[in-house]
Amino acid sequence: MDKVRIIKVKQSVFANNNARAEETRAKLKQKKLFLVNVMSSPGSGKTTFLVNLINRIKDQLKIGVMEADIDATVDAETIATKTGVPSIQIHTSGECHLDAKMVDDGLTGFGIDGLDLVFLENIGNLVCPAEFDTGATCSFELLSIPEGDDKPLKYPLMFSVADVVIFTKLDAKVVFDFDIQKAEERILKLNPKAKFFPVSAKTGEGMDAIADYLVQAVKAYQQD
Repeated sequence: MDKVRIIKVKQSVFANNNARAEETRAKLKQKKLFLVNVMSSPGSGKTTFLVNLINRIKDQLKIGVMEADIDATVDAETIATKTGVPSIQIHTSGECHLDAKMVDDGLTGFGIDGLDLVFLENIGNLVCPAEFDTGATCSFELLSIPEGDDKPLKYPLMFSVADVVIFTKLDAKVVFDFDIQKAEERILKLNPKAKFFPVSAKTGEGMDAIADYLVQAVKAYQQD
């Protein structure tokens, strides 16, 4: 009887995705377009955060937003209504993440010429989105205060791949037992280069800092 052959499909899928992601990154660099992949669990406040952030920087940068969901268009409609910037919805047909091909197809359909910055709001999930390189220039991970400071221990990959970690719903800290210093220490063990911004999109606390950081990052990227 012949031996059973084992085919490592997952490894192949990741290799193909990574190659596509590098192609996307090169194309974006050529166009001087900065793509931010925004990841988090459901309910962490991604859309509310983006609305607040975009309204602070839209006079300095030309911005677009790509919203990803398994279904519905509510987030794209919210962004378009509350910020006035171009927004499209990407439906993943049941997939729990975006991969490089989905993102590249979305960018092509969106029409990115003339834009400086595009936000990609990934599907709410602390597992799958971290596994797939989207071709983004930078990755934001939002961790809300109500979720707890132990999330980096439970979902280490997500915090390992994030360039910027944003602690959202800072106004809720008086209610929840969340130790920001402890969370930062846990993340730095996984990702020594991570940058941190505690914010409240509701009150505006900390939002100027992340806005200034992002504007400077985009301009430096375009001048490089």
